[in-house]
Amino acid sequence: MLITRAESTRRAAGAGAGVLAVSAALGLLVACSAEQVPVAPEIRPVRTVMIEKQAGGETVTLTGTVYALEEVNLAFRTGGRMIERNVNVGDRVKPGQLIARVEAVTQQNAVQSARANLSGAMGQLTEARNNFDRQQRMLAEGVVSRAVFDRAVQTRQTAQAQVDVAQAQLSTARDQLTYTELFADSEGVVTARGAEPGEVVSAGRMIVTVARQGGRDAVFNVPARVIEKAPVDPEVSVALTTNPSVQAKGRVREVSPQADPVTRTFEVRVGLIDPPEAMRLGSTVSGTLHLGEVEGIHIPASALTSTAGRPAVWIVDTESSTVSLRNVDVLRFGVSEVVVSQGLEPDDVVVTAGVQALSPGQKVRLLQTTP
Repeated sequence: MLITRAESTRRAAGAGAGVLAVSAALGLLVACSAEQVPVAPEIRPVRTVMIEKQAGGETVTLTGTVYALEEVNLAFRTGGRMIERNVNVGDRVKPGQLIARVEAVTQQNAVQSARANLSGAMGQLTEARNNFDRQQRMLAEGVVSRAVFDRAVQTRQTAQAQVDVAQAQLSTARDQLTYTELFADSEGVVTARGAEPGEVVSAGRMIVTVARQGGRDAVFNVPARVIEKAPVDPEVSVALTTNPSVQAKGRVREVSPQADPVTRTFEVRVGLIDPPEAMRLGSTVSGTLHLGEVEGIHIPASALTSTAGRPAVWIVDTESSTVSLRNVDVLRFGVSEVVVSQGLEPDDVVVTAGVQALSPGQKVRLLQTTP
């Protein structure tokens, strides 16, 4: 069958119109489906920081050394050649333990001499007492005069005085003999020695230094500026420089009244409260102290945005997991952080990352909250 050119053109046009109609119908169907299925709101993950009350406006960290609360220098009370020392640095000592000894020949001879003098004085006293008893009986019988009896009384008293002197000399000699031995008076650790066996030492010369058991101090050289700004009875955080996880709290126990003539710093002793065993004598520690009043709240600079021309931050409502803008007053801008003077309270949760993609009331998911 022959089809004319005009009829072929009409059929092609009709087919095209049908395709367009079908396409329009499909588009309308998709639009209707999109209107009927609601789109869930986007939950954006954010990083946050929790606002905490700060202890001070300035934090100062100084380096110091751990010392014993009490250190004593043990020394002989008499001089002589030291013939024995039984302890070395690092040894632990107990009360009454023998530390060292000096030659005691001279002191032993003094004791023997004092004993001999006492024995002689006791003999004279015995003779004087016997003579007194005879003269007293004879005086009662009227055989001797009062003058002779008085001389017997005086002789007895003189002999008694000589005995008393000899006894005192013997006691002194015995004390001098005990001074030739040096004993520990308390429990502790030997931290230094000042003389070696064979040396001739004088009375009062340090033989060993003992750090007494019972307490430790952290000693710092502190500038005058820090002392002037420090609060009354401040709490100091002390940590080992080699292992900062080993920490202890302390209170200022003593401040030197005079500055060091070279460094112009003041020695400050901080009494450590229950220091761990790892914080040994001589350890290097760092002490941290907060000075001054609270200047503001420090937050990361990435948390800051703006609204209506004023600085603002996004606050997370932890119950509904939504965010809202809050204006703040910025005290100081920094490269990595800003200091907020007003607008934030302790326990506020502030968004620190992703602030440019948020909108009021938007739900968020917390990735990390930094205290």
